[in-house]
Amino acid sequence: MNRTGIRMNRYTNLHRLKLKLVTGNKKITVTIEEKLNLRSGYGDFRAAGEGWNAHEVRRRLALWKEKKEEEEEEEAFLHKLVACEISQPSDFGGEAQHKTGTVPKHENKHGPLTDHLLSGPIMVPRNGEATAVVALLKFSSMEKLQNQNELNLSATLSTGLLHLSLSPTESHYSQDYHRLVCILEACKVSPNLRTTAGAHANIIKLGYGMYPSLISLMVVTYASCDRLNLARQLLVEIPTEYFDAVSANLMIARFMKMGAVDVAKMVFNEVPLRDLVTWNSLIGGYVKNDMCKEALSVFRKMLRSNVEPDGYTFASIITACAKLGAIDHAKWVHHLMTERRIELNYILSSALIDMYSKCGRIEIARGIFDSVERTNVSVWNAMINGLGIHGLALDAIEIFSLMEPENVSPDSITFIGLLTACSHCGLVEEGQNYFQLMKSLYLIQPQLEHYGTMVDLLGRAGLLDEAYTVIKEMPIEPDAVIWRTFLSACRIHKNSEMGEVASTKISHLGSGDYVLLSNIYCSTKKWDNAEKVRCLMKWKGVRKNSGKSWVEVGNVVHQFKAGDQSHPEAELIYRTLKELFHRTKLEGFSSTTELVLMDISDEEKEENLSYHSEKLALAYGILKSSPGTRIQVSKNLRTCPDCHSWMKMVAKVLNREIIVRDRIRFHHFADGYCSCGDYW
Repeated sequence: MNRTGIRMNRYTNLHRLKLKLVTGNKKITVTIEEKLNLRSGYGDFRAAGEGWNAHEVRRRLALWKEKKEEEEEEEAFLHKLVACEISQPSDFGGEAQHKTGTVPKHENKHGPLTDHLLSGPIMVPRNGEATAVVALLKFSSMEKLQNQNELNLSATLSTGLLHLSLSPTESHYSQDYHRLVCILEACKVSPNLRTTAGAHANIIKLGYGMYPSLISLMVVTYASCDRLNLARQLLVEIPTEYFDAVSANLMIARFMKMGAVDVAKMVFNEVPLRDLVTWNSLIGGYVKNDMCKEALSVFRKMLRSNVEPDGYTFASIITACAKLGAIDHAKWVHHLMTERRIELNYILSSALIDMYSKCGRIEIARGIFDSVERTNVSVWNAMINGLGIHGLALDAIEIFSLMEPENVSPDSITFIGLLTACSHCGLVEEGQNYFQLMKSLYLIQPQLEHYGTMVDLLGRAGLLDEAYTVIKEMPIEPDAVIWRTFLSACRIHKNSEMGEVASTKISHLGSGDYVLLSNIYCSTKKWDNAEKVRCLMKWKGVRKNSGKSWVEVGNVVHQFKAGDQSHPEAELIYRTLKELFHRTKLEGFSSTTELVLMDISDEEKEENLSYHSEKLALAYGILKSSPGTRIQVSKNLRTCPDCHSWMKMVAKVLNREIIVRDRIRFHHFADGYCSCGDYW
């Protein structure tokens, strides 16, 4: 008899119940009226459905009740499992047991996690979950299968086909091992904590508790089941000498992909023997999780450990330097590559171009582009994107025109860079032409990113109606990013009505969305509406993303927040900043107080603007550098118009070049002007 699953939906009328009964591939809806005791499944009632009478419904309800009790028992086991706390290391069995295949006697004390797994039932998944795992685990003891000479298992999971075939010559140890690997791999694909816990119990009972590949897979599977606490506990209970580099690399890569950086670092610190892949996994993971300073720190430690980096190492470190915009680090890394004669391929060439572009040295990026092999489109894309973020749209168009003579076909990413470049420079007509060219000549179907750049192109130019038309006529559903782009354009051009339309289209408003909408209301002096938005943010616990800026001084990256007092040289920084304000005011600068979107006095508004993070970073850069040298500041958000105007004046007063990289683009300040032409 097929196991039947029942889903129950209550109606407002407590005497009426609707059931959806599933048996095999057949779905039947039954409506039950009158009195019904859900605990016993009995009562005076009448049932209506496709071929189901009251007796059949009673029988199905009894099955549901039995299944519910089993689930509650299993759930209690899992709650206890998750609540386990580390008290002492476990003794899972030794290597000799793996070789002989004998089942160890658990005479020694174990940690709470191990003890509970050994005493608990073997967990099986609910109906419909990882059917292959049910087949593999549905036995009370694995010892019953030890005399089996041949095992052929195949089953279909919800995510694909799982197949296991063992030859008659393989020992029972191999059969057990491969069964457990098969189970855990299935649980990684289709996470199921009950099955994972059962597999863990059998790993211990069969004496495989110190087998590196199984334990590393066990740790990763717990993490896949969203039980990082159990993964950490298992790592603590296992002696470090049982980890080899292969197992450690698997765990580090998996944890970094999940964002569990602390667990990945824990594995790295505990593994006794590290190979090049171990170092690369940690460095690459840090970079992917935007922990670039940590990646650089590990890279230096790697060099001190006399481990020779390869192309993969440098690809990650180059990306870290690009994200930080740290030019001194970038030059150092490039020098190391040359010194160690790392051969440039299209990946490293593209990465170098991207790095120098994002570090504010577009001229160096162009020099590299002109000197390397350019047969791969990625190299061209890196150069076009780099020119675009520096506001050099005409140069980006020139590079694009060289692709056809060199027989390199553009791809979808090429056009994203080209359209972005046009957007930053207000080249509306050119951008529209390239959008049509992409579809007609190169037969590239626009994706969400292309439509997003078109909305940005039109929105920045103040063509909000045209941008809205693009969104409405998209053949694919616009996502939250496109609506946020439109909302940002509404803020720039102070259109609260269309801003409200955009905000209603974003299903889950983030902090930036609330801030944009509030700013739109404030800019049009709709203070009551702005206050409602801020109250809504407070009620929902949404906090505004804090602005952060950083500057590289003496090969060290210094980070600042607005009004930051935490820097060791804070007193000198604020003194320098005060002097800069005095000198710029003498030259005619005045704070743009209307940009402070709060109903407060002008004096309070001016003070609010004075200590933005980019101003603090610039003051520190000026304090620590020689007169006439170039200073570069990076910021995680869009720089505000007041800071933008002030930096133009500082560049003029000090006769220095100042480069600011914000979330959107680069600004090159010199002699009182900015490369963006005040269009950003």
